[in-house]
This record gives sequence, structure tokens and C-alpha cells, in this order.
Amino acid sequence: MDALNERVRAVRYAATRVSLAPLLVRLAIFVTVLVGLLLAYPAEVFAARALLALTVVAVLPAVGPRRVWPTFAALVTVGGWLLATAGFGRPIALWRLLAVATLLYLAHTLCALAALLPFDGIVDPDLIVRWLTRAGGVVLASAVLGILLAQLGEVGAGRGFQAATVAGLLVAVALSVLLGWLLRRR
Repeated sequence: MDALNERVRAVRYAATRVSLAPLLVRLAIFVTVLVGLLLAYPAEVFAARALLALTVVAVLPAVGPRRVWPTFAALVTVGGWLLATAGFGRPIALWRLLAVATLLYLAHTLCALAALLPFDGIVDPDLIVRWLTRAGGVVLASAVLGILLAQLGEVGAGRGFQAATVAGLLVAVALSVLLGWLLRRR
């Protein structure tokens, strides 16, 4: 009983010390994950229980960004995308694909930021702006590259898919080489 009382006191003490910036980052995680889930899942599965479950999935990474919950939320989002396209036959729209990918990346990078920020830390707003600006650059570059590869895939009747596949593999190999070089450079 004493251990439980001590935990309640610790939670109460921590709740009184929470500052605004880490709280806003965690709120942004919740909103980003929830919107991503709503875009990924088909409208046919939205019932009260399903929405409650998706809300719980969106709360988990906001509460525990250092744990397994961001990965779990990303997997649930991808599962919803697969359910919508393969299970319900929803056609793949480029805008929806880019939006879900963007929201997955933003949730991931916001969880990384939230994992670094202490609850009671005084955070310079410029830090968050720089973090989100860098994330916006990554999202923009990925979207432009994705659209270019999708357009490349439509070139030619049957050869376009092969060209897009080869281009995608070359990008993956180049990124792997770059990451390996960066790891060895340390």
C-alpha cells in the first residue's frame, strides 16, 4: 500500500511540473497518429468501438514515446492501409498514400523529439521550429521523389513498372551505402 501511495504522489508531483512545450509535442503526436489512422483505415470499419480502439492506439505513443508504442501505432496504421486496399478494394490514391506516409514520418520524428524532452523542461520554441522545419524538408523531398518515381512508373506500357522498380532499388542501395559510410565514419 505504501508503494502505491508513493507512486500516486510521484505522478501528482510530476503533473504539477509539466511545462507547455513537451505537452504540446505530445498533443501533436496524438493528433498526427489519429489523423494517420483515420486516413489509412477504410470508412466501413468506423464504428464506436473501432474509433475508441484507434484513439487508444493514438494515445499510446503520446504517453510513451520511448517505448514500443510508436512502432505499434505505425504498424497498426500500415495494417489499416493494407486492410483498406487489399481487404476492401480501395484504389490507391497518390494523395492518400503521400498523406499517410507524411503522417507516419511526422509521428515518428515527433516521438523522437518527445523522447528527448523532459516533462518539466523549459524548451526554446526555436528548437521545435527547427526540428519541424527539418522534418518538413524530409517530407517535401520524399514526396517529390515519390511523385517522380510514380510518373516514371507510368512511362511506357509495361516497361515503366520495371524502370520504377530499378530506380527504387538504386535509391535503396544508395541509401544503404550512405548509412553504412556514416556509421563507419563515427
